[in-house]
Parts: sequence; structure tokens; C-alpha cells
Amino acid sequence: MTKIKFCGLRREDDVRYAAMLDADYAGFIMSQKYARYVSPEQVLDWKALLPPKTQTVGVFVDEPLDYVIRSAEDARLDLIQLHGNEDNEYINAIRSKTFLRVIKMIRPESEEDVKAARESVADYILLDSGVGGTGKTFNWFYAGRMTRDYFLAGGLTPDNIGEAVRKLHPFAVDVSSGVEDDGVKDYSKMIRFAREVRSYE
Repeated sequence: MTKIKFCGLRREDDVRYAAMLDADYAGFIMSQKYARYVSPEQVLDWKALLPPKTQTVGVFVDEPLDYVIRSAEDARLDLIQLHGNEDNEYINAIRSKTFLRVIKMIRPESEEDVKAARESVADYILLDSGVGGTGKTFNWFYAGRMTRDYFLAGGLTPDNIGEAVRKLHPFAVDVSSGVEDDGVKDYSKMIRFAREVRSYE
């Protein structure tokens, strides 16, 4: 069954929505330069609201190693997502210090990008249309070229997620702005999104 990750959670209500929908992953932006930033202390508090099956994911973009390691420890994260230009050396350093699984974002625009995704040492690949949550889809042809488990992101909404799951069978789907209204998580859209993913299964 395709797993569901609700990302960019930044209010207690958002976390409660993800919990009520039995999300597999709850994503929190932990790079301070982004509007959806939440602190390690907030993530730790909200972690208690989530069911045991829901794993917390801290999202970082080109941050110093020490910052990521400290934040992961303080928030007691389950996974780390790297959404910038981090290389395999950086990923290995993160894993050796935190012992956590790593998700690495790749922007697939060519066969070279697909090759880089296949060869990444990260535990999972996340295919997205760019850094910072663009809300736009990418050419799904490249997702079809993947030979390893991946998270599908980028412009997903309740209206197109059913097609994405049917065509691509991703390991997981990742949504943020696609279930928001004026920048705030909309529970009705989150319900529709989860229903579309699970109805296919």
C-alpha cells in the first residue's frame, strides 16, 4: 500500500489532522529560512499527539551538519529529509552521527538525474519539482524510470493523486501545499487526499 506523508505541518491542529488520518509520516520544515519552519521543541511536543505508526520527518535544506544532528536529537526525529544539494558524503556523515534513515530529494529532469537517484546512498529518494515546495508537478516519465523505492512529491493534490498512484505505484506520496487553503492545512482536503490514495489500494 502506498504510504502517505503530510509535510509542512506547523500548527498543533495540522498534527492532529495527520494523526486522525493515520498518516505514515509527518513532515516538519526545520530549516529556519522557510515560512513553515518549526522548532525541535515544537516537533517533540507534537510527536506525542501522533499514533505510534506515524514517523516524524525533519526536513533540512543545505544546513550545517551540526545543526541537523542537534535538531534531530532534540526533536527525537525518526527520519531526516535532505531537500537541498547534499551529496553522498554528507548523507553518510548524517547517518553515522544520528543512526537515522535519510530521505534525499532529487529533482528529476534528465536521465542523469535518474542515475543520481539510483546511485544515492540515501535510504529513500524523494522526487520533487524543486526546493522550497513549488507546488508544481514534474515530468512523471522520470519517476517511471526509477528502480528503487521513492517518495513522490511536487504539485500533488486530491485531484491528481489518484492518477499518480495508479500510474506510478510509488512507495509513498508527499503533500504539503496541495492540501492547504491560503497557506493553512485544510482538513477536508487532507481527507480527500488520503481517501484517493487508499481507494486505489
